[in-house]
Amino acid sequence: MLRCFVSRCLLTNPVAGQTRKMSGGSLAGSQSSLAGKVAIVTASTDGIGLAAAQALGQRGAHVVVSSRRQSNVDKAVALLQSEKIQVTGTTCNVGKSEDREKLVNMTVEHCGGIDILVSNAAVNPFFGNIMDSTAAVWDKILDVNVKAAFLMTQLVVPHMEKRGGGSVVFVSSVAGYQPMQALGPYSVSKTALLGLTRALAPELAQSHIRVNCVAPGVIKTRFSQALWQDEDIVDEFKKQLSIKRVGEPEEIGGVIAFLCSKDASYITGETITVTGGMSCRL
Repeated sequence: MLRCFVSRCLLTNPVAGQTRKMSGGSLAGSQSSLAGKVAIVTASTDGIGLAAAQALGQRGAHVVVSSRRQSNVDKAVALLQSEKIQVTGTTCNVGKSEDREKLVNMTVEHCGGIDILVSNAAVNPFFGNIMDSTAAVWDKILDVNVKAAFLMTQLVVPHMEKRGGGSVVFVSSVAGYQPMQALGPYSVSKTALLGLTRALAPELAQSHIRVNCVAPGVIKTRFSQALWQDEDIVDEFKKQLSIKRVGEPEEIGGVIAFLCSKDASYITGETITVTGGMSCRL
């Protein structure tokens, strides 16, 4: 069933050749320093969120990581500390207003302010034909993937303004451009983040806050393992890629860190697709 859905939603773009994988270290060495900056990264104890925290921390930022489970937070904090990264961790379910407020207040109290927000938290409780999705599915997906992303931004903006500006990065998906039938509601939520980026950027530019978005392709994370663990599905995806492999989390983390750096000081309202060359937009 999954193979059928993926095959039907992929576009044909045969490109020969394969590009050698870049290491996380080479990405880290190419970016501007974020020393003195404070970065909140939601859903940041594994996958893309953890990779973003590592990339920001390697560039000197104090990162605040979070997850719904304390055990995951403890594990991520220990890992980042072992890498000599300044880190604070706490539990947070971004779908709950009290948790969002706790995360922001704790960051300000412990770190003195906020310069960066990476909104990475997302859920996908549904898989199948979009017409079979229920109101409860839509409520859950839109509450966490879209509404919480905006409400977190709303909470951090006053603190960024006190620091003279900041950077917000939303983590969308290639599915936001090229919806996958099996992931219909999720795809729609990721399309909404593209619009949220464009809507917020001109308004927050007045406060020297840049708002950008990253749209990853198929990345080797626990969240997407149903895709990359199936060799037949991966083979179908590879037909659409210039770089003939699944992406790694650190390859997204490096792009996020770039968007938060001075190197990206003239970029706002944009979405960078990191897909290995998948033909998903002009």
